[in-house]
Amino acid sequence: MGLTEKGKRDLKLIKRALETGDTRAYNELMRLYRDSLYFMLFEKVGNEEIAKDLTIEALGKAFKKLHLYVPDYVFSTWLFTIAKNNCIDYLRKNKLPTISIDRLMVNDKGEKQSFDIPSETNNPEQKMIQKQRIQILRQIVEQLKPKYRLLVNLRYFKEMSYEEIATELDIPLGTVKAQLHRSREQLFNIMSGTKGSF
Repeated sequence: MGLTEKGKRDLKLIKRALETGDTRAYNELMRLYRDSLYFMLFEKVGNEEIAKDLTIEALGKAFKKLHLYVPDYVFSTWLFTIAKNNCIDYLRKNKLPTISIDRLMVNDKGEKQSFDIPSETNNPEQKMIQKQRIQILRQIVEQLKPKYRLLVNLRYFKEMSYEEIATELDIPLGTVKAQLHRSREQLFNIMSGTKGSF
């Protein structure tokens, strides 16, 4: 399939990220898609904080699976499918109303399309690649202030709930939420390469 200029640009970045572990390639992919992912997710959940959480989770999941991406579909379609599936999981877990993703999968010509993401079962080489992806994300997290870094590690790498983090660190739940809010702001700013607030 012939890729658009945007598709070719994304494919070059993906190859750089996978072949050399180039942090700048990951940062560029995040910068390109962070805002559109956020607004799509915000439209579904109607809450800024949850949308930011889900955006970071979606980018993390996509980078862990980047070696599974094949350019039969444009990267943005693949990325948005991961984000939508993650959002549906979140909505189901929290018993919020869901929207069929089939209605949302429309190609550039306005035609409906659907596809499956390949199996997540990894062979040893893929496990090693996945570890490298996580390392890249950790390098980005390392740029946070220490207290925020700890919270982000517990929330996104250990996948602990707000309540579990409050118990673990022996701090009030409200403090966990407030500090995670600030750490997400910092993380978003690092991802987009800007110093201003989101």
